[in-house]
Amino acid sequence: MPNIEIYTTPLCPYCHAAKRLLDRKGVRYQEIDVQAAPDRRREMTARAGGRTTVPQIFIDGRPIGGCDDLHDLDAAGGLDPLLSSVGAAGPA
Repeated sequence: MPNIEIYTTPLCPYCHAAKRLLDRKGVRYQEIDVQAAPDRRREMTARAGGRTTVPQIFIDGRPIGGCDDLHDLDAAGGLDPLLSSVGAAGPA
């Protein structure tokens, strides 16, 4: 089962949209609230190649990018293969 991580903040509409897409796909993910844990924001920025905006999404450690990147990947047919072995829905 792929490991999906999404760095978010509570009031970010793009974070909510990205999580809705993952929920529709029926996958589990770990949500990391960088507002509540500022050290995790520094971690996110380093992992995302300097990107500081949320959400930042990683699948098996691979940086996917933000909400638009996730939706673009899905529209191009590239998201489902990455998620194909993932099980139950919602945050992990």
